[in-house]
Amino acid sequence: MINKSLLDRLAALDTNTVSDALDFLGLPGATVGLRPLWNCPKIVGRASTVLLAPKSDNVPTVHLITPVVEQIDGDDRVLVIAGGIEGISCWGDILANAAAGKQVRGTVIDGFSRDIDGSEAIGYPVYGRGVTMISARNRVVQIDAAVTVKVAGVDVSEDDYVIADTCGTVFVPQTYIEKVIDLGERIARRQDGMVEAVRSGRSVAEVMHDTQFEAIRVEHA
Repeated sequence: MINKSLLDRLAALDTNTVSDALDFLGLPGATVGLRPLWNCPKIVGRASTVLLAPKSDNVPTVHLITPVVEQIDGDDRVLVIAGGIEGISCWGDILANAAAGKQVRGTVIDGFSRDIDGSEAIGYPVYGRGVTMISARNRVVQIDAAVTVKVAGVDVSEDDYVIADTCGTVFVPQTYIEKVIDLGERIARRQDGMVEAVRSGRSVAEVMHDTQFEAIRVEHA
């Protein structure tokens, strides 16, 4: 129930606010380039990490990511896939259907997806660097899972928190999630107050000064 409450609170924020909270705390987490690959909804959940790499031999391998999907047994998971190759797919509609059947909340790829229409057709959110038609077959292999991976320059560990929306994707280390959410909620309240003040006719130059609203003061983590 604690995790559910944290996920609900995180879902009430947006990536801009979470990124600002991480900035105040001196923490990494915001990424650049991992955008929705169709007009998909926001995703918020806990990371199930997958590490890929270029295939370097002729040994047959298990299909990418399928073992991870098969083992998922909760409804709070987001697949976080690292190690994608430029222009080569590491996600498609068969995997999307399998993940949806396991109640996975979405997929974030530091790489590319194919068959994106198939993911859209079932409403399965996919975030990544872009779309391609080139198959991963004999090009990419899965080398690990449930480990710390580097995604768009950010270290992401199993069970870290994920929030992705139209502005991009942010990861929050699980050890800092409560602090980040608490601060994010304060930032959101301040931002909402500033927007309302501008809408009411106050000068934006005046409103933009912290002295007009409760300042956000925190110690760095």
